[in-house]
Amino acid sequence: MKKFLFISILAAGLASCDSYLDINQDPNSPTEENITTDMLMPAAEMNVAASYGDYLRITGGYLTQVYAQYFGTSNYLDYSQFQMSAARSSSFYTQMTQRGQNNLKTIREKAAAEGDAGTYLAATVLRAFAYQALVDCYGEIPYTQALDENNLSPAYDDGLTVYNGLLAELDEALANVTTSSPVCTNFLFPDETAEPWIKFAKALKLRILMRMWNAQDVSAEVSALIAENDFPTADVAYTSCWADTEGARNPFYSEDFAPGQQQNLILNQGLLGTMQLKDENNSVTYQDPRLAAFFNANTDGEYVGGISGSNLSTAADITSNTLCRPVATATMPLCMLTVAETEFFIAEYYARTNNASQAQSHYEAAIEASFASAGVEGAAENITQYPYDQANFEKCIGIAKWIAMSGVNPFEGYCDVRRLGYPTFGTATGDDFFDAATGAYDVSSYEPGTLYTPIMVFNQVGNNQILQRWPYPVSSSSTNANTPDFPGYTVPVFWAE
Repeated sequence: MKKFLFISILAAGLASCDSYLDINQDPNSPTEENITTDMLMPAAEMNVAASYGDYLRITGGYLTQVYAQYFGTSNYLDYSQFQMSAARSSSFYTQMTQRGQNNLKTIREKAAAEGDAGTYLAATVLRAFAYQALVDCYGEIPYTQALDENNLSPAYDDGLTVYNGLLAELDEALANVTTSSPVCTNFLFPDETAEPWIKFAKALKLRILMRMWNAQDVSAEVSALIAENDFPTADVAYTSCWADTEGARNPFYSEDFAPGQQQNLILNQGLLGTMQLKDENNSVTYQDPRLAAFFNANTDGEYVGGISGSNLSTAADITSNTLCRPVATATMPLCMLTVAETEFFIAEYYARTNNASQAQSHYEAAIEASFASAGVEGAAENITQYPYDQANFEKCIGIAKWIAMSGVNPFEGYCDVRRLGYPTFGTATGDDFFDAATGAYDVSSYEPGTLYTPIMVFNQVGNNQILQRWPYPVSSSSTNANTPDFPGYTVPVFWAE
């Protein structure tokens, strides 16, 4: 008999959208055959979305120097030093696989049996979204043999196999749905038919295909998708389902900002020094308007950045009031995929096919979309500061995308920093910015648009390198005899080789 996973999403800081998710309270105690997709989909959504919008947002932010560690605390200091242990991501992995994917599998089976093409597509999109994120973290994951309760040691599949499998699943679901197909109860597109799910699916396909670019010839598939131009015209985000009450807050806010929670996240000097440019006299010559949309100024109305690898607890002129926290509210959107990200992928496609004018047009459209999402003006001046350069398209797209993703979903920035190679490392290091022994803090040697080696960087990553992949989680390796040997922290996943 199949096991249906009725999950309390509140656990581990994963907030539910409303009391509907507490399906353990169903008064009729439904039997297995009476379980409906309407009952399962909201919980499955939150398993995927909350993990992505909380854990991956936090880790992606630390690993690309969007975030640094708050004054005097240490909860994520290891991430700040580019370290990820096999234990640290285990609960995230379990949430995304055994919980979320089992519910999505059941939804897909029920929808297929009932001829419910819209619900089948929605569950397939979320399934593909989650599996792609797992590949992007670990490189290899159980996929073809996963979710079989009779196989406790499923084989790990290489990332390219998983990616191709996800594309096939999306294509199969898209082939059987129409824009007017109904979709079961869900929080992402409530009261909508399948049309927005179709657009989400196609944008997700574009993300998958562009990540595959250097591993497999996908140019024809990308060209066809772009020619069809059926992508979301607004950010795909969970919006109206949050409330400022315990158990219903945005999970990112609930994790680090809700009353009683330890504060951990602050603005990193790497991002700050790129969004706020200064002259030799330390006077600001340009400040990206999105900086104020993404981070709060300190109590003096200024922006000061933390340093990767340290919590600055011995800094002579730094206190908890000096540093800058991310802008976060209980009801803030939880972005899954943005218009800006899609436009950056389209720009990259045209750059790789030597169509400089179209690449520039979509590069600029991506920056404009990022400004629109942030709710600020000034995109034109930003484009002047960071103009498109066909000869160095990976650099200009990489840096601009890192900035744009920093305020909404830094994990995607983390993926493309690894894949595109930008921002790259400058000549200065964290030790140049802060001396823990003397308390001296001086960031004048930071080079805009670069990363830097953290203070006390994890020794298995080392200088001038980013953490390329995560070790296979204990929650899998401790029970799965087919877990492969870990290739090493600096070995790229397949799409960054």
